[in-house]
Amino acid sequence: MSPKALKDAIRQKAGELGFELVGMVPVQPSKTHEIYKAWLEKGYAGEMAYLERHLPLKQDPRNLLPEALSLVALAFNYYTGDHPESDGSKGKISRYAWSEDYHQIMHERLKQLSDFILVELGLGTKSRGLVDSGPILEREYAWRAGLGWFGKHSNLIHWKKGSWFFLTELLIDLPLEADQPFTRVDCGTCTRCIEACPTEAIVADREVDSRLCISYLTIELKGSIPRNLRPKMGNWIFGCDICQEVCPWNGKAPLSMEKGFAAEDSARTPDLGKLMELNQSEFRKRFKNSPVLRTKRRGLLRNVAIALGNWGNPQAIPALEQGLLDQEPLIRSHSAWGLGQVATNKAYDILENALTSEEDPQVLEEIREALSAFKEKTDPIL
Repeated sequence: MSPKALKDAIRQKAGELGFELVGMVPVQPSKTHEIYKAWLEKGYAGEMAYLERHLPLKQDPRNLLPEALSLVALAFNYYTGDHPESDGSKGKISRYAWSEDYHQIMHERLKQLSDFILVELGLGTKSRGLVDSGPILEREYAWRAGLGWFGKHSNLIHWKKGSWFFLTELLIDLPLEADQPFTRVDCGTCTRCIEACPTEAIVADREVDSRLCISYLTIELKGSIPRNLRPKMGNWIFGCDICQEVCPWNGKAPLSMEKGFAAEDSARTPDLGKLMELNQSEFRKRFKNSPVLRTKRRGLLRNVAIALGNWGNPQAIPALEQGLLDQEPLIRSHSAWGLGQVATNKAYDILENALTSEEDPQVLEEIREALSAFKEKTDPIL
């Protein structure tokens, strides 16, 4: 089989497996490793200590598969439409988490592609598939393989299909004809993503401070969310898509054809009050095989309490009162903040009563802060 015929065969098979973008490059050391290291040194990774641990591995893909000669860069479209219209009583979940965990789907497709090359074609002997949890600078290799460019929000953008993609890689001990890197930066003077970010997490062109990013705050941060950032989170309870939603290159993004990514409205914008009612077993049952499990119950309900507070409607009080009685201090503390945002006499009384029974120092601090917030509101809702 000629190099071109082999490349065409891999592209065709990848397309049959649902990968919309495919590119191939020889395995070489990273060209952006020092940039990534500098990003870490600025503290922008926040509490994601695993990124620091993985730093040496990301210098060269051969640290993951020593025999690797080529890297097949792939992109899988996960865009299945927009959030349905709703009021503040509903939470927002990032599109990639509307359905079952994409890691399972992607690893299975990568295995099928690997089997096609190694078994069906009988070429090569070793391969390794990587989804975004693998220690590799995936956007760099996608760029080098011609899949697109880094947008100002730091996501990879394809000029026709936008940025709603999962990036994956297949390392293989087989020489493949190389593609050329994408050579243009097509964001131009557009700064919509930078201007739209509620927390100003995009601190420079293609540089994000994770500590300010709503996705980091709702997923990666395990403790208390800084008070000054809570009002800016709106009703996002898992991840955030704002920077991609406003990107002009996503204006004509095609819908994903993957049936595994289909989701009902209840998964896209779940009822906040009903989420606050979930016990541990109900949480695990509802989000079985979902990326949302990463937050654990206490993390998700912490986020729900903030969203309810940002809604600010008296109808949020029963759910926040329930949160104030939860066994998890993290949920109680953020529910206290939420009640402070609602600004009704009933919410005030609930917080006052909680002072007499609460023992956790951090929760007590949040209750006192919430009560003090009432004094700043001259016209509370009765």
